[in-house]
Amino acid sequence: MKRLSLAGALSLVVLFLMTAFSFRLGLAEEAVKEPQNPPGAFVDGNGPGWKSLDEKDFVNVNCQPDTWRWKDELLHCTGQPVGVLRTRQTFTNFELSIQWRHLRAAGNSGVFVWVPEASLRDLKPGALPHGIEVQVLDHGYTEQYEKQTGKKADWFTTNGDVFAVGSSKMKPFAPLSPDGSRSFPRKQRSKGVGQWNHYYIRCINGEVRLWVNGEEVSGGNGCTPPTGYLCLESEGSPIDFKNIRIRELP
Repeated sequence: MKRLSLAGALSLVVLFLMTAFSFRLGLAEEAVKEPQNPPGAFVDGNGPGWKSLDEKDFVNVNCQPDTWRWKDELLHCTGQPVGVLRTRQTFTNFELSIQWRHLRAAGNSGVFVWVPEASLRDLKPGALPHGIEVQVLDHGYTEQYEKQTGKKADWFTTNGDVFAVGSSKMKPFAPLSPDGSRSFPRKQRSKGVGQWNHYYIRCINGEVRLWVNGEEVSGGNGCTPPTGYLCLESEGSPIDFKNIRIRELP
């Protein structure tokens, strides 16, 4: 058997190390492409750094005094008039855990993140602010829309669309709505009227991701502005919220 020279042996060692490094790098790149799941299968807002948001943490922006009503840990919204309730403080990087249930078929609402202060100033009843909206729709909304308009409901879904509103900007994750403005959910995870749903929303460095009832479904990046208020939306029908919890991140 022919013996390898020292130089030949060193060359084999270098080739082996380069191959191993390339393989590990390939695995790392593949890992980056995977959905960024939060720790654990279900984020309920409990643990170090999480805090509850209740009546003292919110301000009525452009609704009637009785539009929003707190009772213990439950927040009830009548849906009239259209408008929002905002947090007292602004947030940049954070995680939000919130539960909601529609009380009427075809209910409509939403959770706004990174709402700029200027869009809330002098906001009249019936108007909504700018920001990134995480849609909260009951499944009956599709049937109602198609019956009233005679058009196919192909530009929205009832399972957690995420999109920019007004002057705010976002590059939505696929799959996209037909016009490319909305991130459509990859899975249908929302429950129907009268049933509690859970949203886990993670907002970091201009990127927003939504988990519906424990699974990531939609989101986007390149959001501007990447800081602002959180708002809950009143939009024509009664809805309940509970267990509103937040954890600020670096």
